[in-house]
Amino acid sequence: MAHDEGYLLDNQQAEAGERFDALAELFDASTFRHLADLGIGPGRHCWEVGAGGPSVVRWLAGQVGGTGRVLATDIDVSWTREAAGPVVEVRRHDVAVDDPPQEQFDLVHARLVLVHVADRERALRTMVESLRPGGVLLLEDADPAMQPLICPDEYGPEQQLANRLRHGFRKLLAERGADLAYGRRLPRLLREAGLVDVAADAFFPIASPAGDLLEAATVRQVRARLVAAGLATDEEIDRHLASVEAGRLDLATSPMVSAWGRRP
Repeated sequence: MAHDEGYLLDNQQAEAGERFDALAELFDASTFRHLADLGIGPGRHCWEVGAGGPSVVRWLAGQVGGTGRVLATDIDVSWTREAAGPVVEVRRHDVAVDDPPQEQFDLVHARLVLVHVADRERALRTMVESLRPGGVLLLEDADPAMQPLICPDEYGPEQQLANRLRHGFRKLLAERGADLAYGRRLPRLLREAGLVDVAADAFFPIASPAGDLLEAATVRQVRARLVAAGLATDEEIDRHLASVEAGRLDLATSPMVSAWGRRP
């Protein structure tokens, strides 16, 4: 994912790869369905913003074929670099700070990027202006405020602890500038940016093994910050991770809002 210097989930940490794998397992099928419906095929030129892991980049490369092109950018390309090839260019780029690519694209896609970016307006404007006439923008971002409980069925102490730790994690995110209610605004923002044929939906996995893996990797990644901020103790975190590993929690992700529109 793209991030600013205050980004809580640093791609350099060991758990980043585990998170990317879990996010791919949870959300790739939904993302690929949207991309296919938008007509991504041979010869298309695509920009994957804040690529993070390589799964979406590889899928796009397979769709555009030898006559197409995929530009994959991120602030940290260490996890994306392995997808580079004849069709795929991997480039370090901060969508909220750096000048946009010189070329224009048939598709621009970003997943779990803008919710973390400080200057979201500039980042969105950069992506819209990088579309060719008729090109499509697909933005996918979480909306944690829409469903704040990681255990919606809060029936016991383990579930209550999980929800309290998730509240602490989101507090850390908000302190670093994340907009926890951003996903719901995507359709309006695309219309205000001048795009047409705007539509959206949301995806909300519950009780998935990949959700357990994502939660464990996320908690381990932010453990020290949760403890330092007084939001949890080491004992509570150990107890929560044991509950996750035992499969006793029906964990939910935040709703992932997917919104798309076309440049006239």
